[in-house]
Amino acid sequence: MQTPLATRIAEHPKYQELKRKRTAFGLWLTLAMLVVYYGFILLVAFNKPLLATRLGEGVMTLGMPLGLGVIVFTILITGIYVNRANNEFDRLQAEINKAVM
Repeated sequence: MQTPLATRIAEHPKYQELKRKRTAFGLWLTLAMLVVYYGFILLVAFNKPLLATRLGEGVMTLGMPLGLGVIVFTILITGIYVNRANNEFDRLQAEINKAVM
């Protein structure tokens, strides 16, 4: 009797590898995002004078480029995840599909 497709996929060693790598990578990116985001929020909450420090003679303060940095960091780690997903994770998924179909 043929085992169901989902069972064959779940038991495949490449699927276990894909799941392990994707989960670990996602956790690292999540941790990095939490550190950056909550670090910025903690600065807002507990060190407003630092964020209010003027940069030059204009109206720009240190908080503005730091806030922009949080946004740019978010875009950057999204790009890193998409790059790895399109290369490594998709390759593993294709190998799994080929092996179990």
